[in-house]
Amino acid sequence: MNSRPAASDSARDEHGTIAVEEAEAALVEHYPRLVRLAYLALPTGLGTHRRVLTAHRLVQRSLPRAPRPVPDSAGARTAGARGDAYALLRLAVLREALADGRRDGGSPGRFGRLRTAASDGAALPRVMGLRLHPRAGGSEELALERALAELEPQARAAYALRGVEELTEAEVLTVLKAAGVAEPRAAVRAAAGVRGGEHLLTAGEFDPCTLQVGPTDLLRRRQRGRAGLVTGAAVAAAVLLLSGWAVWGGGDGDRGSASYAAPASSSAGSGDAARALDPAALVRQDPEVWAATSRMDFTAWPARGGRKDDKALLGRALAVWARPGSGVDVSATPGTPRTAPASPPQLLYAGDVDGATVVIFYDGLRIVRYAQPRSGSGRAALDFAQVQDADVTTAGAVVVDRVDGNTRFLTAPWIADAQTRDLMKPDVLGAPLHRDADGVTDPVRMPGAGAAAGTCGGTWPVVQLKSSSRIVESHTFLLTDLGDLSPVHLTYTPPPGKGAPARQPREATGAQALVSWAHDACHLGELRGQGVKAVNMWEFARTPLPEKGGEASWTCSRADTWRGPGQAAVSFVPPSAGAAAPGTVTGQQTDGNACSRFGQHVMAGVMWKSAAGHWYLVAAGSRDVTRITATAGLRATADGPYLTARAPRGTRATLTGRLTTGGTLTPLPAPQGD
Repeated sequence: MNSRPAASDSARDEHGTIAVEEAEAALVEHYPRLVRLAYLALPTGLGTHRRVLTAHRLVQRSLPRAPRPVPDSAGARTAGARGDAYALLRLAVLREALADGRRDGGSPGRFGRLRTAASDGAALPRVMGLRLHPRAGGSEELALERALAELEPQARAAYALRGVEELTEAEVLTVLKAAGVAEPRAAVRAAAGVRGGEHLLTAGEFDPCTLQVGPTDLLRRRQRGRAGLVTGAAVAAAVLLLSGWAVWGGGDGDRGSASYAAPASSSAGSGDAARALDPAALVRQDPEVWAATSRMDFTAWPARGGRKDDKALLGRALAVWARPGSGVDVSATPGTPRTAPASPPQLLYAGDVDGATVVIFYDGLRIVRYAQPRSGSGRAALDFAQVQDADVTTAGAVVVDRVDGNTRFLTAPWIADAQTRDLMKPDVLGAPLHRDADGVTDPVRMPGAGAAAGTCGGTWPVVQLKSSSRIVESHTFLLTDLGDLSPVHLTYTPPPGKGAPARQPREATGAQALVSWAHDACHLGELRGQGVKAVNMWEFARTPLPEKGGEASWTCSRADTWRGPGQAAVSFVPPSAGAAAPGTVTGQQTDGNACSRFGQHVMAGVMWKSAAGHWYLVAAGSRDVTRITATAGLRATADGPYLTARAPRGTRATLTGRLTTGGTLTPLPAPQGD
C-alpha cells in the first residue's frame, strides 16, 4: 500500500539530520496516529468538524521542506521503534496544536475561523457543504470526552501522550517541554486527574480519520446561490424561525407548547449543537441487543413507546432540554448537570402515559425526562438524574410518570416478571404487576409526603422484578421510588456466622431480609430526592438481652448516591418489636463511609428496659470487635462483640471498642435531638 521507503536510519544524511524522504515515509506510515494526537490536543470548543479539519491540516503541514536536525536523544527515545523522523513530526504537530489552542482560546467564533483560514493560505484540507465528525461512541467514550473537555490543551496533550503513545511520565514531560509547554508538570498532574480511560483513545470517538459525514444547511446554501449573500441571510433567518416552530410549537398540533423552549441564540442551529438536537440523529438501540451483550445498563435499552417515531415531539423535547423556557419546571438530582446534550442522546421512550406525553433520553451519564400535558396549556417538566455505572438492577427500571401518589415504571427489556409487595408486610407474597407491550407498569401506590417524617402509614410498596433467563437465572431484586427518575435498589447483608467469612450484600428478597427491612422501611422516606442509587441493610449483630429478654437485632442501613457520597444509620430492634415496628436509631453519619466496603467496622449502644422494669446499657459491634468498654457515668467492660450492664435510667455512657487489628472504634454520632 505504501510505495515509499520505510522510515529508517538509512535515509539520514552524514550530518546527523533527517532527510525529507525519511520524514515523508514516517508521515505516510503514521499519519492516523499523528492526526489522532492533534485532534486530542486541540481545543474542544472548536467543535468536532473544525477539530477534524484542523488536525489533518496540522499533520499535513508538519512535513519539513528541508533536512532537519535529529531530535534530542530523549525526544527520539520516546518515539521508540517509530524512529527519529516520527519524533520530529510528532513534535511539530504538538507545537502547532498547542499554539492553535493558545491563539484561538478554544473559541469557535466567526473571527477565529476567518483568521485561521487567512493565515493558512490554501487552508488544507477544505470541505464545502459537508460537516465531518468521528463516529459516536458509548457512554464510556462520552464520559471521557467530557472529562477531557475540562482540561487545558496541554493537559489533553499529556493525556494523549500517555494513552496513545504509551509514554512514561518522564517521557511525557520531555515531549511537552520540547513542544513549548511552560509548565509541563502541571499539565501532567491535570491529566492524571482523569482516572482511567486511556484505552478508549483508540476508539472511534477519538479517530479523526474514520469519519461520518452530514450536510450543512442545504436550504441556506440553495437560497444563497439564487439570491446572493444578503437575500440568503434573510432566508436563513426565516428558515430558522420556521424550523423553530416545527420543533417547539405546533409540530403535532399541541397548543401552547411554543413557550416550552426558549428562543435559540443566533449561533444555534448549526454544527455539533444542531446535530445533538436533531431527532433524526438520536441513537436507537436494536431491540435484541440486551440478550447478546455483557453490558447490562441503559445502553442496551431499545427505543419504545407509541410516539418514538414522532419527530416533531422528539425535536421539541430536545429543544426544551437545551433551552427550557418559562413554562417548564426543571429539576435535577443533587450533583447532576442540567446542560444541553453534547452529542445525540439515546432514545429510551416516547409515548402518552395517563394525562402526559413523555420522552425519556439517556446520554451516557444522565437520564433526562421531558413531559408535557397531552391537552391544554399546562406546564411542562424537565427532569435530570445521574445514572453512570448502572447495572442489571439499577438500570432495571425508570420512573415514567407520577400522578396523585401513583408511580408508573418503565422496565428494562430484560425484565421477565414484575410484582409489587409491601416491605412492612414481610409474610405477604408479591402480587403480579401488569405491564403493557412497551414495559410500562400499572400505577403503583407510593407512601405520601408524610413518609419523610418516618410516618409512612404502615405501608411501603416496592417493585419486585425478575430478570429473563436469557441473561441470568432467577435473579429477583427490589426497587422503590424515592422521588427521583431512577428507583432505588434495596439489598441486604445477613449477620456474621460463627467461623464463617464476612457476608456480602445480596438481594433483599429472602425471608430474613424482608423481616429486617420491615423495621426500617419507614426511614426510607428520609432519603427522598437525594439521588440515592442503592440502600443496603446490614444486620451486623444479633445479641442476647439480659433477664432472658430474647435476641436483639442490630442493623446499619447504608444509602449510596449516584454521585458518590452516602449516609448510614444504625438501628436497634428488640425482639418484642412488632413486624413493622421501626427500630430505634442510635447513630447516624452523613457523607462518610460507615457500613460500606471501606468502613466495615461499626458499633452502637442503647438503653433497654427489661420486662421486670430494670434498665440496662446494651451495646454491640461488628465481627472484628473484640472488646467493648463503657465509661462516663458507668464503668463496664466485656470481651467480645457485645456488652450488657445494669445502669440507671438516662445513663449516657461513652463506648469504646477494640478491634482485632488493635485499633479503636466509637459509635456513630447520635441523631440530632437525642
